[in-house]
Amino acid sequence: MSTILPVFKALADETRLRLLHVLNRYELSVNELVTILEMGQSRVSRHLKILTGAGLLTSRRDGLWVFYSAPTEGEGREFIDAVAPFIDSDETLDSDMEMAATIIEERVRKTKQFFNAIAEDWDQLNREVIGEFDLPGAIIERMPRCKVAVDLGCGTGTLLERMLERSLNIIGVDGSPRMLELAKRRLVEDEDRISLRIGDLEHLPLRDGEADFATINMVLHHLSHPGKSLKEIRRVLRKGGLLVLADFDKHDNEKMRADYGDRWLGFDMTNLALKLTEAGFALRQSTLHPVRNGLTIHLIVAENTQ
Repeated sequence: MSTILPVFKALADETRLRLLHVLNRYELSVNELVTILEMGQSRVSRHLKILTGAGLLTSRRDGLWVFYSAPTEGEGREFIDAVAPFIDSDETLDSDMEMAATIIEERVRKTKQFFNAIAEDWDQLNREVIGEFDLPGAIIERMPRCKVAVDLGCGTGTLLERMLERSLNIIGVDGSPRMLELAKRRLVEDEDRISLRIGDLEHLPLRDGEADFATINMVLHHLSHPGKSLKEIRRVLRKGGLLVLADFDKHDNEKMRADYGDRWLGFDMTNLALKLTEAGFALRQSTLHPVRNGLTIHLIVAENTQ
């Protein structure tokens, strides 16, 4: 009785029902929830605290930001699964879900706009962070010879140029038309071996098992749902194919959000390993490489086991 009463009390409020409804589908920050509910931050935070205390929400701190979502497992998840059909059928909550979807779409739009705007300066911005570390070279060292390789979030094509050494055909995917335009100029002499495709990294423009090798290089921290993107990468990679993932270790440098459009302030190895395992990968190798501004890069090799 002492366990179940706080759960029912937590849901005995219209605002908390609204919060659970949207957070059962999306992970959102406090400021985003304030926009959806059109309430003050202190009021929203109070309701979030009650739901979290009852085990119906989880929170994740990333630098100065706090994000909330429904739990993915445990008693709270089981309870939500039981009551969700009744909450989802309430049409008065539809407007909250529509607003949440709009916020997610706006995140994606701003990211694309950011990368289109800084495309010409992207290579220089990368050097300012990575410094003398030859990240493309380190990725190529871990890349086997193959027929089809894909660079996800290929930017201006710096890595694609190097990947030609080891693969007969190369695919570059990016969400920024301007980035792809610059990549096309860079790779014009090898255009018969390269396919440049515009696309969302959570819905990749590739067939199942189309690639033998994939890399996602300093991109994961820009994405709203890194785990979803890793599952998509597993889908387009043949069984036994390798993925090389490069991204920042967890840090607290908030300046990276403003200067580089970062969504996440890096990932600790435990979190990355879990996301890879959940996506269907087996971890084969992991190394850490210090770069500038007190930052460190994970360089990971994983194999598609499905």
